[in-house]
Amino acid sequence: MHSDEVSVEDLAIRVGMTVRTVRFYSGRGLLPPPRREGRNGYYGPVHVARLELVRELQAHGFTLSAIEGFLGHLPADASAQDIAMQRTLLAPWSSDLTERLDRTVLEKRSGRALSDDDIELLIALSVVEPTPEEDVFSVSTAHLNIGIQMLELGLPVDAARAAQQIFTRHGQQIAEEITAVFRTMVWPGLRESDQPAEVVTAIIDRYKPVSVQALVVAYESAINETKRETVRRRS
Repeated sequence: MHSDEVSVEDLAIRVGMTVRTVRFYSGRGLLPPPRREGRNGYYGPVHVARLELVRELQAHGFTLSAIEGFLGHLPADASAQDIAMQRTLLAPWSSDLTERLDRTVLEKRSGRALSDDDIELLIALSVVEPTPEEDVFSVSTAHLNIGIQMLELGLPVDAARAAQQIFTRHGQQIAEEITAVFRTMVWPGLRESDQPAEVVTAIIDRYKPVSVQALVVAYESAINETKRETVRRRS
């Protein structure tokens, strides 16, 4: 057995699955065959990376059929680094988990009473979504503080909704273009460096906050330039 290879039992422990689940995924073609020595099969970094990608896709709500389709588009010779890149790019850049909160708990989290108009504004900002239960909401808790700050600005609901649409539209375009830059200009160099998958993952994780900070700086610069241009026109 090679130093970076493990048995199916150790592979299951490594990725937090049962042996039965690993064998099920293998039977569905999600894993390449292990290297055989007699009756024993040995699994390497590619198997670990593929199973971690499967878990990431499951966390995003993909069905087994969709997961099979996604992995089916990976090159047959995809390395552990290639697969780690796919998994890391799928991971959310910030927590986007939601919680179901009743109005009382939502107000406690917000640090203030919330009128029906306040709730409407939070819904317009996509921070809060109503549920079939009365006065129970699905709340993006990571974004709640931003929503409360918007409330304190006294924005009209129509203005908040319009701003949210602008952020969503341009945010999607920026995300697609930045991802394309990474895939075409950053990833090839990382791949050729032949660094371990965990190093590649760490580099990608650092790329995320740096990109967000660069976006904030660009937005601030654009706002300042817009103000200066407004003054020039009025002069």
